[in-house]
Amino acid sequence: MSSLLELRHLRTLTALRDAGNLSRAAELLNLTQSALSHQIKLLESVYGGVLFERKSTPPRFTAIGARLLELSDLLLPRVDAAELDLARLAAGTAGQLRIAVECHTCFDWLMPAMDAFRDRWPEVEMDIVSGFNPDPVGLIHQDRADFAVISEPDDIVRGVDFHPLFRFEIVAILARGHSLVDKPWLEAADFAGETLITYPVSDEMLDVVRQVLIPAGITVQRRSTELTVALLQLVASGRGIAALPLWAVKSYLDRGYVRSCPIGPGGLHGSLYGACASQLSTSPYVTDFVRLMRENCFLSLPGITLL
Repeated sequence: MSSLLELRHLRTLTALRDAGNLSRAAELLNLTQSALSHQIKLLESVYGGVLFERKSTPPRFTAIGARLLELSDLLLPRVDAAELDLARLAAGTAGQLRIAVECHTCFDWLMPAMDAFRDRWPEVEMDIVSGFNPDPVGLIHQDRADFAVISEPDDIVRGVDFHPLFRFEIVAILARGHSLVDKPWLEAADFAGETLITYPVSDEMLDVVRQVLIPAGITVQRRSTELTVALLQLVASGRGIAALPLWAVKSYLDRGYVRSCPIGPGGLHGSLYGACASQLSTSPYVTDFVRLMRENCFLSLPGITLL
């Protein structure tokens, strides 16, 4: 008996379960929501019943949907493992991936992605270029790094390819009793007279300075520290305010240690990209590493969107 069931259908159901709703599943799979809805309706017409309850969040699967998910969990890992083996056979398995970052908070999500990568590519030697690097792309040109996590790609840089990762919101972090804490959002003028607590980087590397304060002609006093926990302690004790990625401080916000406020009526957003030497960029293990970073971050970090 022939079957209309395809691997893409199984991946759709797995993404729906993992992402929690149809729109996030579409984003995870880099498809339109209408395309995913079409796949689901096709399966429902073939198997004669709905796959999940439409109004439940997260989706509650019916017996039909649960049986297809059972098949997905059995089959997809074997397909992925076989495709990984084929890539290794075709391109070789050995290599190295020296990673540089320009983002102090990146390690929170980078380390889990590296752990997942090691399980899939144990023959690839991974290492982090020690310390914070204000010019990680320069390290690639100097052959001191193979991959870099950066905030802004430079299209005129030769010999380096850029891989989009994700976009995230940057929020103002305030002490619980701060006078600005109840505002719907902060404007540039609200930062005047405040001490901005940051990591020890230049103004050009701070989105809140580059995108908000400089265009408004506002300068602020800065105080810096290397550690996120120390930065938040200074904010909590009323020494100043900060602007950090929402995903980096979510656990502290949930505990009520500090408060957050959007920056601007539409929020302030930043982006992250992966940079890699062009000759290495299309290798199977680099491609897989980028995919793992995107998927792991999308499913684990709050408030991000894939680029």
